[in-house]
Amino acid sequence: MSRTAAVKSQAARLPLNEPELRPTFRRERRALARGVWPVAGCDEAGRGPLAGPVVAAAVVLDPKSIPRGLNDSKKLDAAEREKLYLKICATAEVAVAFGAVERIDRDNILRASLWALARAVKALPVRPKLVFVDGNMKIDAGCDCEAVVSGDALVTSIAAASIVAKVTRDRLMMRLGFAHPGYGFERHMGYSVPEHFAALARLGPTIHHRRSFAPVAAKLAASGQEAAELLAEETIAGLLPR
Repeated sequence: MSRTAAVKSQAARLPLNEPELRPTFRRERRALARGVWPVAGCDEAGRGPLAGPVVAAAVVLDPKSIPRGLNDSKKLDAAEREKLYLKICATAEVAVAFGAVERIDRDNILRASLWALARAVKALPVRPKLVFVDGNMKIDAGCDCEAVVSGDALVTSIAAASIVAKVTRDRLMMRLGFAHPGYGFERHMGYSVPEHFAALARLGPTIHHRRSFAPVAAKLAASGQEAAELLAEETIAGLLPR
């Protein structure tokens, strides 16, 4: 076997030896041992879609009653998320907040997400003394805050928040799908998929689309141009006053 082939063979086998990364309650327990409690985890869902709000959740887990199977929401299927969502809401302190489409278009998606995360923390029934937030940016939580990159895969409280945010947003997008038939919101949740692009081209944007996102902005610009061209043609034809 050549050196190149050997290297490729080793690289292909490497993932088989890597343990599956799962969130733990270690950070929360260390804080509890220092007398720091309540501790919240927070995460958001819906930064990437072309439509719908960004949804943030904050969760304070009960150390004596942590639902089994908590994980990054992206690693769970819909049925698993729904079951864990119910368990989280039954055993933990939970709050959600929404960054509306208008705020996303005005402030940009990053600022809208950070605002929603902070609002979710402040909406908790208990005031946390420490907040773990997914990502590399802290939020204005009104208490100590630690940003944890890939936190939904590392910190149990953040994983719980990711599940609550995802299930809440999916339920909302399903309702929008029923209110706006033809767009498929109930299937793709507003994300950039061929079905969604086809609906945009056929039906145009709804009030729930993010006008600052390039595909929606392009469709609005094209629609505006078409309307202007039609108005000019009608004016020239004498159908409208000059």
